[in-house]
Amino acid sequence: MKTKSLAILICLLIFGVANAGEKTTTNKGKLHRNHLATSNYYSELISGAAPQIAELNLFTNMLPKGGDLHHHYSGAIYAETYLDWVGTQNYCIYRESNPELKVQKYHIETKLAELSEAARKICISADATRKDNAFYRELLKRWSDKDYDNHYHEQSAPDQQFFDTFGFFGPVSNYSYHDGLQSLKERAIAENVQYLETMLKAAPDVDNPDLARKLNDLNAKSSDQQIAEALTAFSDFLANDPESKEKISNYVQTMKEAAEGIDDANFKLRFQSYVSRNSAPATVFSGLYSSFSAAKASKLVVGVNIVGPENGQVAMRDYTLHMKMFRFLKQRFPGVKLSLHAGELALGMVPPEGLKSHIDEALQIADADRIGHGVDIAHETNAYELLGIMKKRKIAVEVNLTSNAFILGVKNEAHPVLLYRQHNVPFVISTDDAGVSRNNLSNEYLLYASRYKPSYGELKRVVYNSIRYSFLSEHEKRQELLELDKRFAAFEEKIANIAHSPRGRDLTTSQEHR
Repeated sequence: MKTKSLAILICLLIFGVANAGEKTTTNKGKLHRNHLATSNYYSELISGAAPQIAELNLFTNMLPKGGDLHHHYSGAIYAETYLDWVGTQNYCIYRESNPELKVQKYHIETKLAELSEAARKICISADATRKDNAFYRELLKRWSDKDYDNHYHEQSAPDQQFFDTFGFFGPVSNYSYHDGLQSLKERAIAENVQYLETMLKAAPDVDNPDLARKLNDLNAKSSDQQIAEALTAFSDFLANDPESKEKISNYVQTMKEAAEGIDDANFKLRFQSYVSRNSAPATVFSGLYSSFSAAKASKLVVGVNIVGPENGQVAMRDYTLHMKMFRFLKQRFPGVKLSLHAGELALGMVPPEGLKSHIDEALQIADADRIGHGVDIAHETNAYELLGIMKKRKIAVEVNLTSNAFILGVKNEAHPVLLYRQHNVPFVISTDDAGVSRNNLSNEYLLYASRYKPSYGELKRVVYNSIRYSFLSEHEKRQELLELDKRFAAFEEKIANIAHSPRGRDLTTSQEHR
């Protein structure tokens, strides 16, 4: 009897294993069929002389996008939200400029109690701004790039227009980091983005006049020994200075409070710390020290960056010095990741020699883990060697198509994404400053797909790159990649159903008759 029962049990186990194997095989077959149907459907959308933009727009809106790795918090918030915050804090906005009162049109006033009667008459509330349609439209055009390219604008140069916007909404941009991040999270989830790596707040700096003077006296002709001596002295001071320690601690706490409750099963948030590259050398170094310290102290701070117009006079003058600062601090803080804005330049913005070495130095001196923009790669002295290094070391480039087109005038066939693609350098698609540019990550993928017509496999690989080359821990990357697998499975099932519907069959037929 026992023998018979055992035989039955063995048979059931064998049947169960076989059945499970059959289900697994069936599931893999279904996933493969859905992937193939999605690939074919996408190919039809981008084939022909002109891509089917409307349908492709829907496709990229639904597409899982992994993460956005090149993202400035203050530039990601839309002007309409900043205007809401002006109202929440009872600030006002100047509707005209007045040199005698030393006020400028479109600027936010935060100290209403100190205003003269004359100033009060020309500084209006957020509600009054919305009710004045003409002024409201003008304000949106100054606080963002809205309507810059579709009708006459009181135009400054595009790059100046872009960077000026931060000065307008700056006084209100730090109103509520948590509320801002929550709104960005909701927008990300709505367009199937699961991870955000943003630059929230510049790192604090601390001054020491004597040590700062020695650092600020450095120039392009300073020897490595002179630079190392100045950096060592300042670094040792910062490591032991109570004010520096307190500022760094408060900075980390700000990040923690801003991110409270943001992470969940559908979304993850991490920060990059940063400094402005157009400040004095001592200020830059002090801020970088704080950035590296914050990255060491908090798991939320996953990387360090440097921002600001790369063609600025100070940025160009001190570029090599900045890279040597990164090298110095990486030795003191091993393991801290770097994503550096490098090569955000185009011919004509600076003399030709200014385009020759920025990406090279970011890689060879600072040892960057990712490159932001990397637009001037074709002008670098050893461009082919750099492309080989980036491929071998798997240095991903953060490609910002809308930003590069607006600020630099580099787009379509002139954009180096084609070079990176041809030389098998990994890259990701990102937004840069979606609020200022008034776009989103879905639209960046639309531009990539419609302009450069990658295969579906290539498109999907770029999405996965946004997790693989993120600064998450290896364990977190594995989790997010599994989540991305699930999202693609659901997406491809939906597209496969559409492809097999009458609409999908009509699309195939229309393509066949072109």
